[in-house]
Amino acid sequence: MEPNTASDTLPRAPRRRRSVLPWLLLLALLAVLGWRGWVAWQDWQSRAEADASEQAGHWQALEDRIAALRRDQRAQAQRMLHADASTQVLREEVIGIGQRAALLEDSVARLADPVRDSTQALRLDEAELLLVAGAQRLQLAGDLEGARRAYALAAGVLEDIDAPAVLDLRQALAQERAELDALEADPKVDALQRLDAFAAALESPADATAAAAQDRGAWWQRALSRMVRVRRSDDAVVVAPGDRNAGYNALQLEITLARAAAERRDIDGWQSALARADAWLDRLWPQSQALHARHAQLAALRALPLSPATPALGSTLRQLRAMR
Repeated sequence: MEPNTASDTLPRAPRRRRSVLPWLLLLALLAVLGWRGWVAWQDWQSRAEADASEQAGHWQALEDRIAALRRDQRAQAQRMLHADASTQVLREEVIGIGQRAALLEDSVARLADPVRDSTQALRLDEAELLLVAGAQRLQLAGDLEGARRAYALAAGVLEDIDAPAVLDLRQALAQERAELDALEADPKVDALQRLDAFAAALESPADATAAAAQDRGAWWQRALSRMVRVRRSDDAVVVAPGDRNAGYNALQLEITLARAAAERRDIDGWQSALARADAWLDRLWPQSQALHARHAQLAALRALPLSPATPALGSTLRQLRAMR
C-alpha cells in the first residue's frame, strides 16, 4: 500500500499572524490613563495641601485674634483700675477743694474789716507757741489730752487771722488734729505701764528660795538637801545667794534702762535693754511655765511702739516757721 503522497505534496496554508497593534494601542491607552491619573492625583494632593495650609492660616489668624482680644481685655482691666484710682484721687481732691473753698469764702467775708499787721504777727506768735507746747506735751510728757487742747487753742487763734496765707496752715492743722483725735492713748505710756506691771510681778531670789524650801517635801529630804543637791549639768541657774542677788539687781537695772529708753522714745535702747533682761531670766529662775510666760511678756514688750503713728505731726509748725 503506497503512502498518500499527494497530501504531503500540497502546500500548507500560511498561519495567520497575530497583530500587535491592538496591544500597542492598549498599552498607549493605559499609559495615557496612568499619566492622567497621576496628574489628577498630583492636582488633588496640591489642592489638599493648599486647603490644609489655608485652614492652618485661618486657625493661626483666629488664635492671633483671640490673643489680641485677651490683650485688649487685660489692657481694658488695667485702664479700669487706673480709672478707679484716678477717680478716688479726684474725689479726695474735690473734698479738699471744697474745704479750701469754704475757708476762702470765710476769709473773703472777713477781708472787709481792716486788720493791722501787728495784731496778725502777735496771733501768729501765739499760734506758734501753742503748737510748740502741744508737740512737747505729747513727745515729752505723753499728755495726749494736753496736746489736743493746745492744738485746739492754736486752731482758734488761726481762725481769727484773715490773711489768705493762713489757709494752708488751717488745713494742715486740721489734719494734725484729726490724727490726734484718732489716737486712743500714747504708746509710750502703755509700754511703761506694761513694763511696770512686769517688774512688779517679778519675785526676788530670797522669796523664790523660801518658796522652794517649803516645797522640798518631808523632813528627811530637807535634811539631806543640805548635804547633797542634784542639778542638771546644763543648768544655767545660779545657786549662790550672793550671785542670785547680784543677778536680780542686774535684771532690775536692765528694766530701769528700758524705762529710761521708753521715756526718751529710744526704740533701739528699749529693745536692747529688754533683750538683756530676757537673758537674765534664765540665770535666775529654772525652766517652768512661769519662766516661759515671762519670756513671752518680754517679747511682747519688745514689739511695742514708743511713738504715736502721726506722720503729719509738726507739719503746721514747720509751715508756719517757713512762712514767717
